[in-house]
Amino acid sequence: MPLLRIEGVAKSFGNFRAVDKLSLDIRAGEFFALLGPSGCGKTTLLRMLAGFETPDEGRILLGGNDIAQVLPHERPVNMMFQNYALFPHLSVRDNIAFGLKRAGMARKDIATRVAEMVALVKLEGLEKRKPDQLSGGQRQRVALARSLARRPQVLLLDEPLAALDKKLRESTQGELMELQRRLGMTFIIVTHDQEEAMTMAGRIGVMDAGRLVQVATPRNLYEAPASRWIAEFVGDINLFNGQVTARDRGRLTVSTTEAGALAVSELWPPVTKEVVSVAIRPEKVKLSRRAPATDAGASQAINRLEGVVIDVNYLGGITSYRVKLESGAVVRSSMANTARLDVDAYLAGQRVVAWFTADDCLVLEQ
Repeated sequence: MPLLRIEGVAKSFGNFRAVDKLSLDIRAGEFFALLGPSGCGKTTLLRMLAGFETPDEGRILLGGNDIAQVLPHERPVNMMFQNYALFPHLSVRDNIAFGLKRAGMARKDIATRVAEMVALVKLEGLEKRKPDQLSGGQRQRVALARSLARRPQVLLLDEPLAALDKKLRESTQGELMELQRRLGMTFIIVTHDQEEAMTMAGRIGVMDAGRLVQVATPRNLYEAPASRWIAEFVGDINLFNGQVTARDRGRLTVSTTEAGALAVSELWPPVTKEVVSVAIRPEKVKLSRRAPATDAGASQAINRLEGVVIDVNYLGGITSYRVKLESGAVVRSSMANTARLDVDAYLAGQRVVAWFTADDCLVLEQ
């Protein structure tokens, strides 16, 4: 039995269906992410888990007990809000202690618990400061400590790192992951940042239009998206529309207008439709000044696309290229910068061969 089970939950606001008969199991001690575009229903789902919204239908089971109608302060779930919702007139210590006082905890126990939380999130020496005397990262830690103080079974995080700059966001991601591992608590984070979800979560649920369209590990979500929409939403990808024209020992030939005939390895489950899309991630597209060697084997047929580099973006660890093919289609390639100098770099206007193997491709049914 999972710690948290969501069964056929739906929520509407007037004629708008925010969450549509969604079901999901989340295990104890799991770091789970809800990912999706704005308006997909992920925050509404989080608010129903917290008790701030009541489902129109369905059940929310925590430890086997239906909590859908339980008041927020009476369920073993706590939520850390996107704007932190700190009380400006209270000190760090009193902000952390607020929920404990409302729960009727003894003063001595409150002092002990607050000290534990301050040490846990590394705020020692700042206990007497007010929120406006803290940096954005410190305010985020106060909100986290307050959310953890009552030791909930499930901690809900609504875009918790959105207000932080890139460097601080990256360091805080690591701290949250380490904190979750140490506490062994179930964390559910809502985010529209794909990199954030893939860095922190063990599993990711992708939502669209109130529905859960795929639940998978970050690797499986990226390498084996369940649909063309997910492939386009998660990361960058090259897509060529075409038609299956041949099948031979686990390999498909897909005829496309933009890239000609492409060889693609057929993975499980087998493709059932004739009209498909061939998907290739940019980091799997290599560039060279001349065509690469012949095929390395039956499963490693090489696809070669000739074109001209039209755009070069140096991004530190990688360089991103856009190559215009003779058909007019544009292929994106991301190549690691392994040399300190640009002796291996390609320049705009240079003719190149973009190539990738049959195993690098994924076939998506349209």
